[in-house]
Amino acid sequence: MEILITGGTGKLGKELVKVFPESLHPTRQELGLEVKSQVDNYISEKKPDVIIHTAAVTSVPYCEENREEVYETNVGGTENLVDACLNHNSDCYFVLISTACVFRGDVGNYVETDLPYPKNYYALTKLLEECVVKYSGLKFLIIRTNFVAREKWPYPKAFTDRYGTYLFASDVASAVKSIAQQKLAGIVHVCGDKKMSMFELAKITTPNIEPMTLSEYHGVPLTVDMSLSSIRIKPFKISR
Repeated sequence: MEILITGGTGKLGKELVKVFPESLHPTRQELGLEVKSQVDNYISEKKPDVIIHTAAVTSVPYCEENREEVYETNVGGTENLVDACLNHNSDCYFVLISTACVFRGDVGNYVETDLPYPKNYYALTKLLEECVVKYSGLKFLIIRTNFVAREKWPYPKAFTDRYGTYLFASDVASAVKSIAQQKLAGIVHVCGDKKMSMFELAKITTPNIEPMTLSEYHGVPLTVDMSLSSIRIKPFKISR
């Protein structure tokens, strides 16, 4: 079975390559998703049985400031992949990695059937990606999740009042493998079994992290409670 992973150099992509070591995972130079002809040629040649699409611009501030570029990458890139599959490989199983941020982030504990309501431009592009895949006619799986790499926290502080059912990227990669092997379809939430603050999450890898609150933050609107739940599968334990 030929598996294609996009975004193989990203935080989740690197972990997916570890659990799918025989997969195709081209660099951005080898497969520029914004270039329709390149995507079409690649899919025509390789004809992967499964595509796990993780490639996206994910920085919330960057997305706000570079909307046209981000749209071309996140939404346009997904459209190009889907179109290439429809043209050359319509039996492909298309797995899209989405985000808890498609929800408003005000009440938390969102399940698969809750109504998305993006709060910022990054989240809007991810919801549009979901729509592209959902209405493509391909057999698809949309995985919404919320994860970080298992590494030192990249900032000096972390929010004590911003929450999620977080996992590490390695946990999500293992979950994706398990779910994809079952060929589940539709939308599935891959989430941790415990709601925690970003501060609690950061302390796992960075014990000396400093706390902060959203009142100290000034910038792009952020979701507050991104916790997910699932009516389809059991939650996963975050690795410690």
